[in-house]
Amino acid sequence: MSDTINKDSAEAPSGAKGAKGVTAKEKPERVASLWSDAMRDLRRNPVFIIGAVLVFCLLVISAVPQWFTDGSPFAGGACNLADSLKRPSAEHWFGFDVQGCDVYTRTLWGARNSIIVGVLTTATVTVVGSLLGLLAGWKGGIVDSVLSRFTEIFFSIPLLLGGMLIMSMIGQGNAYTVSLVMAVLGWPQIFRIMRASVLANKNNDYVMAARALGAGSGRITFRHILPNAIAPVIVVAAISLGVYIGAEAALSYLGIGVQSPEISWGLMISDAQARFLNAPHVLLFPAAVLSVTVLAFIMLGDAVRDALDPKLR
Repeated sequence: MSDTINKDSAEAPSGAKGAKGVTAKEKPERVASLWSDAMRDLRRNPVFIIGAVLVFCLLVISAVPQWFTDGSPFAGGACNLADSLKRPSAEHWFGFDVQGCDVYTRTLWGARNSIIVGVLTTATVTVVGSLLGLLAGWKGGIVDSVLSRFTEIFFSIPLLLGGMLIMSMIGQGNAYTVSLVMAVLGWPQIFRIMRASVLANKNNDYVMAARALGAGSGRITFRHILPNAIAPVIVVAAISLGVYIGAEAALSYLGIGVQSPEISWGLMISDAQARFLNAPHVLLFPAAVLSVTVLAFIMLGDAVRDALDPKLR
């Protein structure tokens, strides 16, 4: 009898389960997490898709503007004074500026300095602010007090006003000096956000469990605290990138940011303001591209915020 039963069991299909023939190898359940849920929401969010496409296009244009235009953006290159202030046409979509340079070409090349300032400043303030905020929130005590008081000194200085003061003292500026100045003034915002996020996460159960299992401070900080505290920092950094691009344009417009012969949207707007009435295209096109760029990064940041905030689900 037992041999018959064993034989029948051996002959049964290995993947069979019950009378319905359902396979034993069932699909594992999806492990839910903040990041996986956020990515799923972002892929279905039209605001994120539009913002991401615009940002991708801007990044490509800033990296290789020569792919999209043949002309030279600099005076003395392909510029011709005979074309000064000519209006847009089928051959030259944005018209010409006062020096006879193609506005379309200069607008594309101007994206490079603006994107460099935005990306470099955002990367710097995110790294510096996050590390210092992580240290202050995790250590607490005297370390937190000293870093918080030090941060308040910089936090009390408005970004644009402080940038104007420092850049006026530096004199000749370029994209990298503008990035450095804004990073010095911008990191306290990220510091405060990271510190608050660490304080909210450091006493959670998973941190207590890791400590009970013998994990060291470094492992707990970077393996458990940081991944759970970084979400609000990413949101603010994405939105701030557009703000820094706008701040660079404002500094260049005032003549204390990126300087000629470099090209910047702020410089183009500054040069065109005196001729707005008789040649509005010289100002409107770079201003429109600047507005779209800032809007794209803000859209991206808003979409990421909605995806990473569980309260908005």
